Amino acid sequence: MTLSLRTLRLRGAWLLLVPFVWLARPTPPLLAVGGTLAALGTLLRGWAAGFIHKDRALSTEGPFAHTRNPLYLGSFLIGLGVAVAAGRWELVALFGVFYAALYGPLMRTEARALEGRFGERYARWARAVPLFVPRLVGYRSDAPDEGTGDARFTFERWRRNREYEAVLGVLAGFLFLAARLLLG
Repeated sequence: MTLSLRTLRLRGAWLLLVPFVWLARPTPPLLAVGGTLAALGTLLRGWAAGFIHKDRALSTEGPFAHTRNPLYLGSFLIGLGVAVAAGRWELVALFGVFYAALYGPLMRTEARALEGRFGERYARWARAVPLFVPRLVGYRSDAPDEGTGDARFTFERWRRNREYEAVLGVLAGFLFLAARLLLG
């Protein structure tokens, strides 16, 4: 059985749970800093999930006008926030290695697949929009055939993309950390 990068990413995250539970030593200031990072990541993921047209169209509007991977950037901010809030540099390092090892190749693999599917349209967008670190000025295409035809955020799309699962995961992580802080 071969595992895809996507499967490794989803299942591998559970492997981080053991050292997280064992090593976490949150403090109020680190909970605040980590919570802020995780909240920003959750908002970014939510914004992107309300725009993306998975497997139907190339999304270049909203957060996709600033970075080609706003969902993965949001996941990075969430993971970094949780690791920082846990209060151990080892967890931050472990998360960084995990993220780089899995998400870097995943983003490049998905980029090749999108280029194969959308051709020159994808290539124009990719030349203008960074893979990960966002640009401040949003992408606008001059080509008349660009855009999904539905360039707006919808909660229905957010729900269909099951983004509430990310929100619940972040809440569970921070509830655990708060309990760990209070109970010692």
